[in-house]
Amino acid sequence: MTDEEYYTFIQPYTDAKQMLLSRLDVLNHHLYEASDNCPIHYIQSRIKRKDSLEEKLIRRDLEPTMENAKDHLQDIAGIRVICYFVDDIYNLVRRLKTQNDLITIRESDYISQPKPNGYRSYHIIIGVPVYCLDCMEYFPVEIQFRTMSMDFWASMEHRISYKKDRKDKEKLTPILKKYAGMLTRIEQHFEQHNDIGSIE
Repeated sequence: MTDEEYYTFIQPYTDAKQMLLSRLDVLNHHLYEASDNCPIHYIQSRIKRKDSLEEKLIRRDLEPTMENAKDHLQDIAGIRVICYFVDDIYNLVRRLKTQNDLITIRESDYISQPKPNGYRSYHIIIGVPVYCLDCMEYFPVEIQFRTMSMDFWASMEHRISYKKDRKDKEKLTPILKKYAGMLTRIEQHFEQHNDIGSIE
């Protein structure tokens, strides 16, 4: 894949990401109509770089072509939404899923069912309609919803263990899980003082 091919290829993914960022911005200001509190602390977004895209395809024993990227990768466009409370995450997801022009492709709730090492997050891949001059096509955008404590844990875990050939990984897993539990309990204490709960 040449640089020119890559930049042409990612344009609709960039458009889909921007459209979804706009939806999230609107929800952030209008989700809780009777309150001045916004559910989102901050948002990060990215488009997978050319080298990262190609490396992922090669790891899957696929040729690093535009066709394979489109057919096999659903995280080319990514958004990470950091919320204050768990209820904020579920409320935002619920509202996004009611928007008729968006398609839920896949979702994984690692909040209610954390990974063995303690990782918690809500992942959802949403198909976003992108309109060109003579057609419309859905492009996937992966959203990761986390609270601030979930993001802190994930950032630290990534820093100390991700893609590293550590000999103590088996010993590290229960320690990371312990820290995740500690942060969850702290988060729950703060939630007791939150005056906004689930909404329908």
